[in-house]
Amino acid sequence: MSTPATDRPAGSPIENRVGMVFIPVRDMRRSIEWYSALLGLPVGEASHEDTIYDLPTTGEVGLALDANKPDFDIAGPPRFFWWSTDLEACLAHLQANDVKVESDIEDIGSVSFLQFRDPDGNLLMVCKRN
Repeated sequence: MSTPATDRPAGSPIENRVGMVFIPVRDMRRSIEWYSALLGLPVGEASHEDTIYDLPTTGEVGLALDANKPDFDIAGPPRFFWWSTDLEACLAHLQANDVKVESDIEDIGSVSFLQFRDPDGNLLMVCKRN
């Protein structure tokens, strides 16, 4: 049972809320420019000796590019997903920006999704509620 004021399960000091998602990258400048173009954001400067870049986000969860461990493995499922109300427009946007699209738009019932890769090979996803 959670306590509404803290979103912490009873008996745990850990809040049941995500604060930040880190995306591992190898080339910080290229990644800042790529993610900024993808999301329609202004290009900014990295911090922490050019190893961290906080992408502006809407909502409470933050998104940071992290170049501290450039030998990361890209295997596995998408690191996270963004919401959208128009996957066809997302696909057109990805194609217009020469993004490597990994899947067609797939409908799995409650959501439809589209998967693609960033310049470092990280698998990313955008979803639409059906």
